[in-house]
Amino acid sequence: MTRLDSRTNLRGSMTALITPFRNGEVDWPRLEALVDRQIEGGTDWLVPLGTTGETPTLTEEERAKILETVIARAAGRCPVMAGTGSNSTSATVEHTRLAASMGVEAALVVAPYYNRPTQEGLYRHYAAVAEAVELPVVLYNVPARTGVTISNDTIVRLREGFANIVALKDATGNVEAMTDLAVRCDIAVLSGDDPLTWPFMALGAVGVVSVIANLHPTLMKSLVSAAFEGNMPAALQYHRKVYDLAMGIGRYGPNPLPIKTAMAVAGLIAEEFRLPLCPLDADAREGIQRVLRRHEVLETSIA
Repeated sequence: MTRLDSRTNLRGSMTALITPFRNGEVDWPRLEALVDRQIEGGTDWLVPLGTTGETPTLTEEERAKILETVIARAAGRCPVMAGTGSNSTSATVEHTRLAASMGVEAALVVAPYYNRPTQEGLYRHYAAVAEAVELPVVLYNVPARTGVTISNDTIVRLREGFANIVALKDATGNVEAMTDLAVRCDIAVLSGDDPLTWPFMALGAVGVVSVIANLHPTLMKSLVSAAFEGNMPAALQYHRKVYDLAMGIGRYGPNPLPIKTAMAVAGLIAEEFRLPLCPLDADAREGIQRVLRRHEVLETSIA
């Protein structure tokens, strides 16, 4: 057995769940329906409470109830990885401890945003989290969001120092850095960028934490499965479809505006956000509709 915690199998198609709202509140029945839809679509892990879930706008009570709802609805059919990171180390530790007590299988911990800590600060932040729980910890490197990059030196240092730091969600888009990391340590790498899922997996990544899978879980699952099987023609076909779909809607605004708008157009959720996010304009919405029509993502009614 490797140092990857034996309780987990951190690989495959993982969906960074959106948070559905209706009339200013979390739409709890719709959240349960989305969990069912993901599991039926073959998703390997559910990942609530991340950027895609508009987590910074949620209250502490909503965060806890979302996690409780997702875990209960999954009912052992699919493991759950909770987003627990913040720009406060003490708050991150508290969130991670709570998630562990609720029964999640792993924690996704984003690099502290806004603070822009040094590499030593990043090391100490993650060390504090790893020491506070036995839960497998997944580092989340997304400099476009946080303003800071977790260097490969720091990742290697953390992997060597803490047995429960087992994986990295890499949303840097830096294929060269990912290759360098794979040479230097055995940390499991997950793509954090849908269009780069297949290139990253070709270089050794073991899956993706996906945004587009909210809309089309079977497509992302098919891509990841083809990559694992070494079926290059099929993987290339799915990659091109994922790339066109993700880039096609992603050009209309920052995540999660495009994915939630697309899901609303497809009849899966109400088209509602929390400020400072607000609905896209009519031109952007029409652009997203054109992409969905091209990919035959048909509109349905919200049940």
